[in-house]
Amino acid sequence: MSIRDRLIGLIPHGMALFMSAVFLDSLRFKFTNHPKTQVIFGRLDGWASELGAPGLFAATGLFSQYVIGSIELLAASLLMLGILPRFRHLQAGGALAGFLVMSGAVSFHLFTPLGVDPNNDGGGLFVAACINLAAAFLLLTIFRRREFGVLVSRVLAIFAPLKPATVRS
Repeated sequence: MSIRDRLIGLIPHGMALFMSAVFLDSLRFKFTNHPKTQVIFGRLDGWASELGAPGLFAATGLFSQYVIGSIELLAASLLMLGILPRFRHLQAGGALAGFLVMSGAVSFHLFTPLGVDPNNDGGGLFVAACINLAAAFLLLTIFRRREFGVLVSRVLAIFAPLKPATVRS
């Protein structure tokens, strides 16, 4: 294997580590109920209230900072664990979790009153969400496509009905 191939092989690990760092860094804000987090989720909950779904983004809501943070923690764990060859399929699972969370984040920044700069950070939070979304997409569709298939087949096997035993006469 050439040096070029080895370097290309490191790209998904770099992406996974970057995504994990972004996810893990956000946890200190989400899990401590930081004022910046209160602004974001408060604004989203106000918007949801106007649509008839009050409490959706509140601390005990379906899309609370704690729920989103927990999914980000799971994604980061799977992404990092997937660096080990035996658990490569879990990196695909982490990329899927990251893709789903970041799809929501980018959508909420773009299509709700949240906007792209809710904390006056120059849009840094939004940019990080966009980069993580792109990295998750690339991991799922290019770098870990086969591993994602393995993960899906393993999950489906859990839910597959048992085949009845054949009776021999």
